[in-house]
Amino acid sequence: MAAETLRSATVSLTGMAADPVVARFDRSETVSIESTRYLGPVDDGRYVGLSDLRGDLDVAQELLAASDRVERYDVAGTGEHGIVYAHYRSAGLIGDLLSILYRNDIVVDWPIDHRIADGESEARVTVVGTAIGIRRAVAALPERVSLSVERVGQFDPAGDDALLTERQAALLDLAVREGYYEVPRGTTHRALAERLDLAPGTVSDRLQRVERRVMIAYATDGF
Repeated sequence: MAAETLRSATVSLTGMAADPVVARFDRSETVSIESTRYLGPVDDGRYVGLSDLRGDLDVAQELLAASDRVERYDVAGTGEHGIVYAHYRSAGLIGDLLSILYRNDIVVDWPIDHRIADGESEARVTVVGTAIGIRRAVAALPERVSLSVERVGQFDPAGDDALLTERQAALLDLAVREGYYEVPRGTTHRALAERLDLAPGTVSDRLQRVERRVMIAYATDGF
């Protein structure tokens, strides 16, 4: 059997407010879900997930406690940045989308980033799979979910012309300009997070991804 070429695609999905847990946070003016680091099935249709929060963590606990979809949860963090580890009785719309991906042999390059764009809930996700698998998954999306493609191409973990996404390149540029890689450091990932209005954990994770890609590319062919 011939090997299939792996493709990667970065897309933005709108219509996520149809998910009840997401909708609760979208309606809140004091706390938001910034990213989903992982969400996966465990047993009996239940899911476990880890997400980054920004805002009033007490309000986040109230929203989680009020949802009958959330079986149990633990919120940790300080100030306005935290994470939630939760068990869900079902994964709602996000779970439906993940099922579509898995049925078509597509994997998620975590995390999934969440934001409000033009007043509507949006999820930005990068997936890896075959071209036919990605096409079938797009065709199977629920009508209430709209998709816009940011980038698609051949998957190469070491990178090529698209070594870094536009977002990753912008983060790396900011980190260099602010002295993040100087000795001693001229800034911290928390300071970068404040500049970008992101959770420190999100910036730390993205910087690690950037550094890994750059170092692999350097070790492979010296750019």
